[in-house]
Amino acid sequence: MSSLRLSTLTLPTAVLGPENPLPPLRSGADLHADVEVGHGIDEEMRANLRYGHVPSIAPYLLQDDYGRERVPTGHPVAILENEHLRATFLLNAGGRLWSLWHEGTGRELLYSNAVVQPGNLALRDAWFAGGVEWNLGTIGHTPLTCAPLHAARVDLPDGTPVLRMWELERVREVVYQLDAWLPDDATRLVVAVRITNPHDHDVPMYWWSNMAVPESEDVRVVAPADAAWTFAYGSSVDHVPMPVLDGVDRSYSARSTSAADYFFDLERTPRPWVAALDASGSGLVQSSTRELQGRKLFLWGTGPGGRHWQEWLSPAGGAYLEIQAGLARTQLEHLPMPARAQWSWVEAYGLLEVDPLLVHGRWAAARSAVAAAVQAATPQEWLARLHSEATGLADVAPAEILQHGSGWGALERIRRERAGDRSLDLPGTPFVDGALGDEQAPWVRLLEDGVLPATDVIAPPASYQTTPVWKALLAGSTDWLGLLCLGVAAWQAGELVEAESAWEASLLATPSAWAWRNLAVARQARGDGRGALTAYARAAELAPGVLPLVVERLEALLAAGDPGAVIDLVGSLPPSQRSAPRVGFAELRAAVALRDIPRASALLHDGLELPGLREGARDLEQLWWDYASARLASERGGEVDDAIREEARRVAPLPWELDFRMEEDSQQ
Repeated sequence: MSSLRLSTLTLPTAVLGPENPLPPLRSGADLHADVEVGHGIDEEMRANLRYGHVPSIAPYLLQDDYGRERVPTGHPVAILENEHLRATFLLNAGGRLWSLWHEGTGRELLYSNAVVQPGNLALRDAWFAGGVEWNLGTIGHTPLTCAPLHAARVDLPDGTPVLRMWELERVREVVYQLDAWLPDDATRLVVAVRITNPHDHDVPMYWWSNMAVPESEDVRVVAPADAAWTFAYGSSVDHVPMPVLDGVDRSYSARSTSAADYFFDLERTPRPWVAALDASGSGLVQSSTRELQGRKLFLWGTGPGGRHWQEWLSPAGGAYLEIQAGLARTQLEHLPMPARAQWSWVEAYGLLEVDPLLVHGRWAAARSAVAAAVQAATPQEWLARLHSEATGLADVAPAEILQHGSGWGALERIRRERAGDRSLDLPGTPFVDGALGDEQAPWVRLLEDGVLPATDVIAPPASYQTTPVWKALLAGSTDWLGLLCLGVAAWQAGELVEAESAWEASLLATPSAWAWRNLAVARQARGDGRGALTAYARAAELAPGVLPLVVERLEALLAAGDPGAVIDLVGSLPPSQRSAPRVGFAELRAAVALRDIPRASALLHDGLELPGLREGARDLEQLWWDYASARLASERGGEVDDAIREEARRVAPLPWELDFRMEEDSQQ
């Protein structure tokens, strides 16, 4: 019989600290908002590439407080098990499927990382490698990847236990749920997904299930396609043949030097699937009903940058690639989800075993053999029946609540019910009042009293709301907190003048570091660098102990071309702040700009390490070439010019510890 139980999984973990209290007003959450379109892109894809991008990840706050030191930490998990498979889900990490263990072979089918080491790859910053991640709402790794979900047990009519996880995604304000179960004697884990749009208007939608699997030279990724749309850092989206491109068989990830995405073109395929199979012809296969039409291969590449990213995310050792499945043809698109619509599909995960001579032979033979094996192991008719079964199950009330997620769904249900809208009164995914917490408390008061409650201006707001309906509820605010939050909502709506006016009014009501900081960001955005520095200075006077504020002020000084002020400010900081990696990085940049080579060399030799280095960023690379050029110029007693820069690149190769380059041309 299939079973469901709760347990604790202890892993070495770089623990996340408190959320960054400063609302993320700057863009940058979506790395692919301005993708260049190459050849082979039809009008539908062009439209989807332009559609649905967000200016920031607000109302979420960033999760950027983590380091590189790991301690044994217990993670609550739910475990589904039958005689063939054991599936382990991380309940406090977006419900990630962390392990899929095949009992018969004693084999882990996923890349189950030996540690939990966050890196800056997700929409809210913190992300870690491994397992199957459920990404929705907005392009990128979900804002809920390091957050708890609601979880419960639901029972099928035959008594089979189902793990249900759900949450309200706050950017799109849609509800999503995952029902996972192991049918008795089944060799496939079943995951049924449903997204509910409770609005009276379309919303841009995005979903990709990202599967990390072990990478080695003998692993081949097979999908039912002869072409793909490819995208790499710094390149355009192009339609290319698969698997051989530029003389290299890209279905073997270990043969590529640079990081890249390959979105398989499945248009002529009767059913979608993707598999990663090793030298023996065995490995993980994922298939689904037709609604999940996209499939992708992501690889880091074997260049120094790609290998370093693998080491960065898996410091205990191990390499992985990702096979993925999504709603759109590529991961760079949003799709319009109609008003009041519900989208659902079923995915199946398990071991696939195919004749290795066929898997690693000609592509056409590999495709045909794997397709036949997929149909035999996971018949399309079986998936269709499970989809029907899941549809009937989706609104069944939980038999047992396992844990609460956030209180945002309960708050939104209450707000809607007050307006006569019961669209979030969902029996299958209940958002109960008991889930409400400190973050939601001020907004409950706003609904009840028409104003946010008075709070100590010294403390930053615990949360924000940015959707139009909440902005309207804040519109009559006259207190510092209400005006501050109104400004954040206006900024997210693109109403920048209104946002600045609200923050200025907030300062008139009661001066706060938080309004000054937001004004600093606004002034910098419109090119008023000096005005931004003045605002940051005022914010620092009111909240000197807030490290993210210190870092932003240092960045503003560097942007204004005042490295001397950076050195002075760093020298005035207490040791706890001066030792922060981002502070040291700012000091190093300032030292290079001032051609203070002894200071810069000392900082580099002390071991510069940025736990929050952003995926795709070239900060460290550029800093190294600036430093090497300045050092060479100082030795020669001259200025930095093009000849010095060219010579520095020849005589001072980029050190491994600073090499995170993901573009092939930058590695030459």
